Amino acid sequence: MTDQQAVRALTRRQLLARASAAGATLVVGAGFVAAPDAAWALETAVLKPETFATLVQMARDIYPHDRVGTEYYAVAVKGYDTAEAAPMVEAGIAALDAAARRHGFGSYMGTGWESDRAAILRGIEDSPFFQTVRGGLVTGLYNQKALWPLFGYEGESYSKGGYLHRGFDDIAWL
Repeated sequence: MTDQQAVRALTRRQLLARASAAGATLVVGAGFVAAPDAAWALETAVLKPETFATLVQMARDIYPHDRVGTEYYAVAVKGYDTAEAAPMVEAGIAALDAAARRHGFGSYMGTGWESDRAAILRGIEDSPFFQTVRGGLVTGLYNQKALWPLFGYEGESYSKGGYLHRGFDDIAWL
């Protein structure tokens, strides 16, 4: 095992210990981000794991849905973990952390209340970084077929004969 592999090696016990510390919302390790219950994990290729974890929290705060798991937000922003997008994302997250410090917090991830994070986001909402992430989330999050039932969307209707004769005209209250 190389030194780098030894650094990346993390036992399940160590992962769970990190997750339970201070009620973590995401566990950040060397090259990965995981759920505190160890139900899912995503490896980062270019972005620092801390940056990716902050990006996931930012996505969750931009489009908050209590019934949508954090793993779906991670999938939605995974496209920013590329060599082309990394400089913009790293700079944007650094600016987000700086804004959090101006509000009296150590970092964006260290901001405990959703209302405080929303106030920080409102301060950067005109930035190209925020607009890029917000715009990408529209398709990155809502195009995940596993989420459609949570929102009551049955999917496309063309292959099933369209909407007209499948309940669209069942309006009993008219």
